[in-house]
Amino acid sequence: MTRINILLCDTFPGRLPDFIPNYESLFMDLFASIGEHVSYRIFQTWQGELPSTVNPDELYLVPGSLDSAYDDKPWIVALVNWIERAYCRGAKLMGVCFGHQVIARALGGEVRKYDGGFGAGVRESRVIDDEMKRFFPDGTMRLLYSHHDQVISLPQDAVLCATSDFCKNESFRIGHQVVTFQGHPEFTVAYSRHLLLNHCDDIDLEVRQQALLSLDEKSPMGPAAARFALNLLNIIR
Repeated sequence: MTRINILLCDTFPGRLPDFIPNYESLFMDLFASIGEHVSYRIFQTWQGELPSTVNPDELYLVPGSLDSAYDDKPWIVALVNWIERAYCRGAKLMGVCFGHQVIARALGGEVRKYDGGFGAGVRESRVIDDEMKRFFPDGTMRLLYSHHDQVISLPQDAVLCATSDFCKNESFRIGHQVVTFQGHPEFTVAYSRHLLLNHCDDIDLEVRQQALLSLDEKSPMGPAAARFALNLLNIIR
């Protein structure tokens, strides 16, 4: 059975609704929804816990966080250093939001706060990578978002998979070893709605209203993104 190692970068205390037992359960539900029966190991990376060894047959998933990938908190620096070493040892890496950004940082890209505002709700991006197009045949990927930081420049060997007017680097991959998404394939519409209604008071009201409207008008494609990632990394075939 395939193992997915989740390097948990936040537990989001006080932000999860009653119908979500913990953040990692969103990923477990996502992979179960596409028929994948895998085992999991959770690392409390935000507390400094990281895998001591790397198995190239397993997936190492770096998910979201309220912290910024460009910060130099000790646990973030330790994660950046671990990603560098794990990549050199052939680890298969998947990043989501903060994970997308911190993997980019670790492998030579640049991350910063975006001066164009906060990204929330369902956003549509253009798929430009042929590998990804097999899973998004109409050339469009829709995911749920909640972010202010962005990857400004990609690592040297990265291939841009998807882009949008709001976020140039929506998704990238490095060969069949690394794949990342600025969006959240694991988010559900219900969870995004909960965040927008209860935890986004610091976001411009118009941005919040447009994000809420997008939840009713556009269907996110998280399962397709998950299939693409697991197939690309040869976790499933």
